[in-house]
Amino acid sequence: MSEILDILGNAAFWVAVLRIASPLILGTLGVLLCERAGVLNLGIEGIMVAGAFAGWLAVYLGWPLWMGVAVAALTGMAFGLLHAFLTVGLALSQHVSGLGITMLATALSYYGYRVSFPKVTTPPTVTPFAPMDWLPVPVLNAQTPLTLLALLLVPLIAYLLYRTPAGLALRMVGENPQAAEGQGLSVARTRTAAIVAGSALMGVAGSFLTLSAFNAFFFNMVNGRGWICVALVVFASWRPGKALLGALLFAFFDALQLRLQQSGDAVLPYQLYLMLPYVLSIVALVVVARKAAYPQALMKPYRKGER
Repeated sequence: MSEILDILGNAAFWVAVLRIASPLILGTLGVLLCERAGVLNLGIEGIMVAGAFAGWLAVYLGWPLWMGVAVAALTGMAFGLLHAFLTVGLALSQHVSGLGITMLATALSYYGYRVSFPKVTTPPTVTPFAPMDWLPVPVLNAQTPLTLLALLLVPLIAYLLYRTPAGLALRMVGENPQAAEGQGLSVARTRTAAIVAGSALMGVAGSFLTLSAFNAFFFNMVNGRGWICVALVVFASWRPGKALLGALLFAFFDALQLRLQQSGDAVLPYQLYLMLPYVLSIVALVVVARKAAYPQALMKPYRKGER
């Protein structure tokens, strides 16, 4: 117990928590936008990989860091547009389309890396975002601008969803698309816009890994973070504020298990420490999800004029 208290009292631990949470916050907000509009986007894992690769490659080729983030967002938007075409335009299975997007985006990214660097054994590096040490806020001043962006997007998206006509329209097509159509809204356009915007955030989440957390692209670096984001949306009951809390909770468990593994007094097998954030997150998810009010039209294809 004293060892855990020592860990919790160390500022470096909380710096790690916020750093681990940052891509989860961005990805979870992206999934939340899609699902609030009634569309499940299981393409997030592949979109994060594509965003990580595209953003990193742009910076490696000499573009500024923020241009790399923009390229990652545009890459996410492109895959989001494809997902929207399949699920909204053609009304195909959202599960199958999302998994197909994940496989396509991942395969294209790995292929692009192999073609760009055919004889490289060690991943090339770039100069990532520097910490914001000019900020007078402890813990936050050890983070990069992408973390600040993730934190600022939470209240911004909450305001968009609950205080603007666009947010009302988005939530309406996710709850009752027939009623939305009756009010003169285009369900297809609204859902497509939500998917494209959400996928852009997923791409930025991927770019965080290569342009902020690390300085290179390597295979399997996303490592299931996309699936965690999908689960966190359920934990958050599709609310941005709770999404932030869920991302921080998972990051807390993940940072804690890393510190416990590094402890010289650790007596348990390291696999148990690796399980810790996932097991505790599943427990939290089960407790919260039983009372979650999901969007009523989620995963239900909609064709104009149908009742």
